[in-house]
Amino acid sequence: MEQPSALRRARVAQGLTQEQACDQLNRITGGGTSPTLLSAWETGRKRTGPRNRKALSKLYEIPIVVLFAHQDDDEATTALEVAGTDNITKVITRYDDLLRAMIQVVTGARRQLVVTGSRSREPGYLRAIEDTLSCFPDLVHYRVLYGSPRHRALADHLHRLMEIRSPAERRNGVKTLQVGLVESRTVLERHFVASESAAVIPLPSFHGRDGFDCGVMLGPEAASGLVQHGREACAAARPLESISDVRRLPVGAGPDLGEA
Repeated sequence: MEQPSALRRARVAQGLTQEQACDQLNRITGGGTSPTLLSAWETGRKRTGPRNRKALSKLYEIPIVVLFAHQDDDEATTALEVAGTDNITKVITRYDDLLRAMIQVVTGARRQLVVTGSRSREPGYLRAIEDTLSCFPDLVHYRVLYGSPRHRALADHLHRLMEIRSPAERRNGVKTLQVGLVESRTVLERHFVASESAAVIPLPSFHGRDGFDCGVMLGPEAASGLVQHGREACAAARPLESISDVRRLPVGAGPDLGEA
């Protein structure tokens, strides 16, 4: 079966029907795009014009080159392919610097914040996420867990997030807290934090066999791709909708492979 296009995945990840996406798109452009036309764009049966490409990129907050790669099969399909290593703004080789960089991504987020992994327990990092969500109510936060929390600190953090805002609440028609649990053991755990402007990917230690104390910091183009990845992963995961859902999760399952 052919994979759905990035344009369709972007819509689904935001929880929008084709009708809802058209309504929002038409408010931006003043045009009259129909669900039938949007479907043709998503499948690649028709090419999207420049004005609507720009508007859809704004609506989904994803670069044009990523959204419309299926229509432009002679173009690169990801932001990383376009810019290559230019997306890497910093190589991090010390744990303290890694933690500072991750907190920098969190505190700089204004529209979207994606955090993945089930091993977080650093108090300053978790507190920065909570404080940022408290200060910016329109910020949409996606938290993707790969299995249950490995540490009590993360379970308590998820509890506090749901005290700050309910996953059932919406602002401007959008759920601003989405927590998903990937339960399949065949899916590799991802570790990263990403906003609309920057991202950090922790890497296994350069200094020994234990932990994740190094990493790379990425610029806006690559960060937007990771945000989209997080949205899609969250949309495909089992949603955790309440504090009760969090309390039912076992804590400490699985080996301790380091921080994320």
